[in-house]
Amino acid sequence: MRIAMIGCKGIPASLARGGGVERHVEILSTKLVRMGHDVTVYVRPYANPRGNTSFKGCHLVTLPSIRTKYLDAWTHTFVSLCHAITQKYDVIHIHGVGPSTLAWIPRVFAPRASVVVTFHSQDQFHEKWNVFGRLYLAWGEWTALHFPNATIAVSHVIQQYCKKAFHITPYFIPNGVDLGEMRYGTARIRKMGLEPDKYFLGLGRLIPHKAYDIALEAFYGLQTDMRLVIAGDAGYDTKTSERLFALAERDPRVLMAGFRSGEDLEQLIAHCRALIHPSRSEGLSVSVLEAMAMGKPVIISDIPENLEVVGGCGMVFQTDSIDGLRRLMQRAIGHPEDLSVHGECGRDRVRELYAWESVARKVELVYEVLREGRKASTLASKQRILNT
Repeated sequence: MRIAMIGCKGIPASLARGGGVERHVEILSTKLVRMGHDVTVYVRPYANPRGNTSFKGCHLVTLPSIRTKYLDAWTHTFVSLCHAITQKYDVIHIHGVGPSTLAWIPRVFAPRASVVVTFHSQDQFHEKWNVFGRLYLAWGEWTALHFPNATIAVSHVIQQYCKKAFHITPYFIPNGVDLGEMRYGTARIRKMGLEPDKYFLGLGRLIPHKAYDIALEAFYGLQTDMRLVIAGDAGYDTKTSERLFALAERDPRVLMAGFRSGEDLEQLIAHCRALIHPSRSEGLSVSVLEAMAMGKPVIISDIPENLEVVGGCGMVFQTDSIDGLRRLMQRAIGHPEDLSVHGECGRDRVRELYAWESVARKVELVYEVLREGRKASTLASKQRILNT
């Protein structure tokens, strides 16, 4: 099939300085290419500064956007869809509820193409948006269920939310992760002034709902020579990043490491004592999955999306509880031998539920269900597979 991916900043995620959506699109697209499909990813100019036209077998189409907080994704999705409807794709796959508001364009002007939307997270609850942004994203949730031919939810929490709010049950296909090799050097972290197993790691964008202010406040109360590393980019939210950097300056043990990818990122995850993930809102965290895949324990807030990912394998504190997080960090410092149980449990859980090969195959099945939807027996058998 000829497949278009629209809605992410670009791939590779490291070059795009992207987050979970970019990593999701990067790996899904390259997996689909290996499965024999022709995949085109629409990317933004700032996410493709080298002007690349391909990446690991995927075609890259670079189109402009108005690079502001409120218009970047919308304008790029609009011009990308206007281009895509002229290309005779079999599938146009839109990522995110914001971009889904434009899913009507291919439904009207490219009716032979199957339109799929992935509902990655309830963006309306992210604290960076003003009231108008939240209203628009709330409408985007409705469009994500009503405009495309099929909708994919990356968590059971989102799937059940859609069923309750809109009386439509999307397919559940989670984010995926490749199991790490468990063999990583230390040169990159040592260059950052870090020692293996001597630091906690926070990994994600410096935006309000990631709640790294809670992690910083919790860490300040610890009497330890351990360090806290926060690796992430500010994006458009400079106010939050400036506040976090100001908080970090209070304690020399804190390292604000900026955006990291490739070997830097792998070594940071592989050698941390534990991943700290205090977020107030998520879809299904790729960062948590990556840490679990490397056998690292995770300390998470108790929002439903986090609990779904870790099952019984994580160390859980009440969302926004500085004292609760501090107690778990203290436990990780005082009893490191207990952490291996959490790490092994998490790695087994990823292997069973979140391996990318299975995830990509289920996405491919959604495409095939849409293409062969008139064949009742084929449709029923493939839907059974998707529902397992």
